[in-house]
Amino acid sequence: MNDDFLLLNPGPVPVAPEVREAMAEPMVSHRSADFEAVYERAQDGLDYVFEHSTPDGEATAGSGTSLICNGTATMAMEAAVANLVDDDSEVVALVNGKFGRRFARIADRHARCTRVEADWGDSLDLDAVREAVDDDTDVVTMVHNETSTGLLNPVPEVGEIAADHDARFVVDGVTSIGGDEFRIDDWGVDVAVTDAQKALAAPPGVSALYATRDAAEAFDGESAPFYEDLEWHLRKAESHQTPFTSAVPLFRALAAAVERIREEGMPDRIARHRRQSAAFRAGFGALGLERFPDPEGPTELSNTLTAIALPETVREDPDAFFDAVAERNVSISGGQAHLGGEIFRVSNMGELADERLLRGVRTVGAALADVGVDADPEAGVAAAREEL
Repeated sequence: MNDDFLLLNPGPVPVAPEVREAMAEPMVSHRSADFEAVYERAQDGLDYVFEHSTPDGEATAGSGTSLICNGTATMAMEAAVANLVDDDSEVVALVNGKFGRRFARIADRHARCTRVEADWGDSLDLDAVREAVDDDTDVVTMVHNETSTGLLNPVPEVGEIAADHDARFVVDGVTSIGGDEFRIDDWGVDVAVTDAQKALAAPPGVSALYATRDAAEAFDGESAPFYEDLEWHLRKAESHQTPFTSAVPLFRALAAAVERIREEGMPDRIARHRRQSAAFRAGFGALGLERFPDPEGPTELSNTLTAIALPETVREDPDAFFDAVAERNVSISGGQAHLGGEIFRVSNMGELADERLLRGVRTVGAALADVGVDADPEAGVAAAREEL
């Protein structure tokens, strides 16, 4: 096992050396001018990512504010919902995977929640959404890129439905923002959430959200958990601070990571992620593997992570396959919840080099051969390389 460790999990993702090095700088107070400069750098970079996540780099937002949360994206998801609802509010949560279900579970704790559900891997039914959302709906929640299944859900269409009923639209862009197209104003998004450890390519531990001006004015911190009072966060952000002690090294790493994104430019970053996801699919297809899911309807395949169905013979002993991958110093993810042992998932979020992607395809092919599947690793590599 001479090769360097290759992390292909859908978060955390590998981080660049300068991002790691940023965490090693001398400690400073979170109430110091030094830290305020770090927060400002991170916020400016996040504003760029949230507002320019288009293939042409044109801005599709600009009337809002980026906030950094001292917790992973689940904290930001809960904060977004809890600051917009109370016990009498109505939330419609769209669920076709683990993280859509998480949004619904969050909403259950803070309001009355109606679910619009589809099987994991199936497309959401927009007619069912139209039937569920009405003039009494206060908030609609949705996952843009469903990490558990590798699906890209129809945010623009649902945004129109929410806007027709003056409902706030809160979107989990955790594994799309920073790697794929995300149009806040054009899609009618009121609050967008992302995570440092995903396509932003920073370490886990902090997350971010973008709130439009109208959404920010609607925040009611008194209805939220004390730590997630977004009114308080907004006030402190005016002086480039957080309400409570900040994770100083992680903020530094986030600032370095989003500055790298700005240097690359969102159009080039989006194009790279789309090219690499197509290469993963081509490579695995050449190994004889089937995509999971293969959706019909408005839902599309993700451009930042790829989910693949395990062959029936591998499902009988999936641990043997995953062990064969790990023996080659590569880490991939299996399925979550009831999809455990049914699929595997790989990520191209962040700054994955093409050669490392090809190594991932070769490793999966070799692991399949180890467990008795008729797969030619080099055929997979050739197909992926051609797509690249």
